[in-house]
Amino acid sequence: MFDAIVVGAGHAGLEAAFSLAHAGKKTALVTISYKTIANMPCNPSIGGPAKGIVVREIDALGGVMPKVADKTALQFKMLNTTKGPGVWSMRVQSDKEAYGKMMSDLCFHTENLYMYEDIVEEIICDNKTFKAIRLSKQGILEAKVCVLTTGTYMDSCTMISDEVTPEGPDHEPTTKNLSESLRKLGIELFRLKTGTPQRVKTSTIDFTKTKLELGIDEFIRFSEETKEEDVLEYDKQLPCYLTYTTEQTKQIVKENLNKSSMYSGVVRGVGPRYCPSFEDKVVRFSDKERHQLFLEPLTKDRELTYVQGFSTSMPRDVQEKMLHSVIGLENAEIVKYAYAIEYDAINPLQVKANLELKEIDGLFIGGQILGTSGYEEAAGLGIMAGINARRKIDNEEPLILKRDEAYIGVMIDDLVTKGTKEPYRLLTSRAEYRLLMRHDNAESRLLKYGYENHLISEERYQRYLNKQKEIQRLKEYLINTKVSYQTGINEYLNNLDYDEDDNSSHNAYDLAKRPNVEIKDILEYLDSDEYSKDVINEVQIEIKYEGYILKARKEADRMLKMDKLKLPQDIDYTKVDNLRLEARQKLNQIKPFTLGQASRISGINPADIQVLAVYIKQNKL
Repeated sequence: MFDAIVVGAGHAGLEAAFSLAHAGKKTALVTISYKTIANMPCNPSIGGPAKGIVVREIDALGGVMPKVADKTALQFKMLNTTKGPGVWSMRVQSDKEAYGKMMSDLCFHTENLYMYEDIVEEIICDNKTFKAIRLSKQGILEAKVCVLTTGTYMDSCTMISDEVTPEGPDHEPTTKNLSESLRKLGIELFRLKTGTPQRVKTSTIDFTKTKLELGIDEFIRFSEETKEEDVLEYDKQLPCYLTYTTEQTKQIVKENLNKSSMYSGVVRGVGPRYCPSFEDKVVRFSDKERHQLFLEPLTKDRELTYVQGFSTSMPRDVQEKMLHSVIGLENAEIVKYAYAIEYDAINPLQVKANLELKEIDGLFIGGQILGTSGYEEAAGLGIMAGINARRKIDNEEPLILKRDEAYIGVMIDDLVTKGTKEPYRLLTSRAEYRLLMRHDNAESRLLKYGYENHLISEERYQRYLNKQKEIQRLKEYLINTKVSYQTGINEYLNNLDYDEDDNSSHNAYDLAKRPNVEIKDILEYLDSDEYSKDVINEVQIEIKYEGYILKARKEADRMLKMDKLKLPQDIDYTKVDNLRLEARQKLNQIKPFTLGQASRISGINPADIQVLAVYIKQNKL
């Protein structure tokens, strides 16, 4: 008898399992194969636009991905630095083998975590309450709760042209019986599709025809617990390369389009809009003469290179022609061919905001099975499913992250409120309050939750509290400090093209609001205490964007008022007078927890919300 069972040891399953085990719960982690632990069947990287902020949020919640990503990175980058801080995001090129090995080692050396290499055949429930799972070889495992994180392995098949093989990524087994088990329990499944490009032999690439892409010569990290000596030094980081397809590539695709799994009718599932197959790019963007591709190392030994942006399900001979038409890849040798993969996912509208199925008590869902794409989205869902599974065991209220608190909160709210018909990908544009949810302030937003859920150590929490005191101390110092010509500050300002005279006197706080004025530069002219780079950066962002942040905060607070108005789960919306028929149907299907969530359901208009508000008041709900 376990406290919890986690099915699947991908990025979602690992975060769920570690969060439960670290919180003291006896946890069984079941995986099809130990070889697939933390597998990266697609892009060998962690982070990117919006996704990098999610990894920072996972770190603040006490997750594992950020630490392992830092320690196994081959290259570090900070993206969007020419834009505002609301969209700054970190990305690392990962050593696929080292990442999987480190995660696997943690699995076998974590207290309270018990590993099983087996296939889950059935979810066993009694009176709509989870009870146990049945394994193919090792029989029945019982637990109080279960977190299902099967990724792309549930009734999956890979496709190269009309060659369809029932299997998961990297030729691993699939779990068809689990799909049937869920259907018998009344769970609605739907088909999704994704894909992956070729891996080529690095020594056969002509890099002289490509553009060198280096990382950042600066210490950056996903985890606040990572030290500078834990990461690869800049001069040892591996480069990536940028290249382009040609008009010939486009012509080869057009001539063989009927041989693609996607366009020949073999594919039934819906593919990712923001990471389409290459043949889909050619069809959708037919006016483009070329498309950019990134050549990325898979491991430290650089024997294999990943061709990012070249996902396809064309036949092998066509893939050869396509690849050899790309600049620098004229003689490239394919070690692993590209393929598409189709799999079962769970309609997320059947899931509550705490990631528990509405119809099955104690069964939580996380990762790509919930309709998402990407390792980072999966890990974010996984840690929240694990946290809420632990809270259910201990009879605590669920932890629901709000849309102004975390990108993870935006993602969960989007999925359980609006649903999805294609693999969901987080984008900065999905967040209304992205200036409040930045790369630099993940700890101030979420560390308290990690600490309350027993995933953040006392030492780290105290370190965070001390940092917050330093931030406040620096702000007060800048507010209370006047700077004048005698300090030499005017010469600094004149060099920045500000017209200052010898009698100018400034408040340091107001001075820091000016474009191009850096707090670190101001402090050099003052007799101030020393402050860490992180403290100075966070204060600088808060000062320079103070007006925008205050405006976003006011807008978020208005939304929060609606989210504080709870809607009982037993309301029969067909009996609420003056609601439109569509509104009644949608509200009965989704059963929103708050008036705010109801307002975000597709098809619900402001008049419906007014009717609901009156209904709540009249019935004193």
